[in-house]
Amino acid sequence: MGIQKDRVRFNVGGRIFETTATTLANAGRNSMFGAMFDESWNFVADNSTEHFIDRNPDCFAVLLDLLRSSELYVPENIPEKLLYREALYYGLLDHVRTAKWGPFDGNRLTLSRSIKGQSPGDGTAIRGGPDGGCCVAHGSMVHVYDWMLDERPPLNVDYQRVNDVGWADADHVVIGVSQRLGRGDGGLGLFSSSTGELRHKFQVSHENQVKSFTAGALSFSSDYKIFSSCKGRNNEYGIGVWDQISGKQIDFFYEPPSWSLGEADKLQWLEGRNCLLVSTLFPRKDNCYISLLDFRHKNMVWCWSDLGGPVLAVEDEKRVRDAIAMEDNNSICVVNEYEDLGFMDLRNCSGVFSGIRWSSRSRLMKGKMPEEPCYPKLALHNGQLFSSMNDCISVFCGSDWVLTSRLRRSYGGSICDFSIGGDRLFALHSEENVFDIWETPRPPII
Repeated sequence: MGIQKDRVRFNVGGRIFETTATTLANAGRNSMFGAMFDESWNFVADNSTEHFIDRNPDCFAVLLDLLRSSELYVPENIPEKLLYREALYYGLLDHVRTAKWGPFDGNRLTLSRSIKGQSPGDGTAIRGGPDGGCCVAHGSMVHVYDWMLDERPPLNVDYQRVNDVGWADADHVVIGVSQRLGRGDGGLGLFSSSTGELRHKFQVSHENQVKSFTAGALSFSSDYKIFSSCKGRNNEYGIGVWDQISGKQIDFFYEPPSWSLGEADKLQWLEGRNCLLVSTLFPRKDNCYISLLDFRHKNMVWCWSDLGGPVLAVEDEKRVRDAIAMEDNNSICVVNEYEDLGFMDLRNCSGVFSGIRWSSRSRLMKGKMPEEPCYPKLALHNGQLFSSMNDCISVFCGSDWVLTSRLRRSYGGSICDFSIGGDRLFALHSEENVFDIWETPRPPII
């Protein structure tokens, strides 16, 4: 038998480990091992060469076994937080997450834990982070939690109300706040999620003058653009666009007549269409407005409003409470306060209320509403549609969006917001200031 040419030797904290380039290649290009070796992962190693790493050898053994077998076994003597720290160092956190939880499936989610909020009063928004952590907005504070759900230093925006918060990437959180009466502050800021440091304060400039503004709903694109609905001090409305890397404003879309861009409840960037979905919904406005903006040509390529139907006066239950674009289906899904789902064809702008195809398959909870109901929210993930209603979240699947399961948690009252990130679903309850974490368990090893 010949000598294997790709053997690699490590000295980790005084213990010797031997493996192969093939095993290390399982770590991927973004890992520490990807940075150590050439692009082909095909090298002839001198077996006498030893790569010294001054880290914990017990954790290295666990992580090396994970690269070999794609299975995670953690001995009782190794704390999870220690393994988490070491996985971060080697760039293997995604591998640990994948091995610990199964692929995200809304129909198999189980409640793993609930966390009591750290601020008095109710939370207003929750956002799942790409690494499995999350952030929660309370008034003028944003509390950030890492993958182990330990709280990082909170982000304080100096007594300004937080209107929206979002993850620009795994290391940065963007916060939009309101102007304070009589002051020229407010706007949008990019913060370090680990230290709370303010990295950029995004400004709106017009005719070489910096304008103060209130930042509302947020969205992000894959090429590091940040979108925010904006309201100026003199009631100017529009959508601002900034470059996340430089912090500079790169575009602005001013509100056309008789529209409501600057007080949008929801923004969503559509990568395939290179457009921005803007939704201004009831009850913020008496009428609902949904549109697609093309920034390349500064025009509105698709729009819908409920202004067209005289039936509105007697069918208030049809009011749209949330909207989400589903590019693969060329449609926009909307939901009303009874969790009826409605669908609009993106290829046809009817401009009338009857253009929504409503479905009542999900209406299983009609009856007594809670004393302080929370309006339903929508999310789309891995081909599954999620809708919150009162104290549960419904999961819809298939081409006809059939209701397949419900996630319910009685503690904490109605769900005011939920989010999916890092293969976890986070649900924020309104009454008890608590949020739940739902995960997909790994299948048993037979």
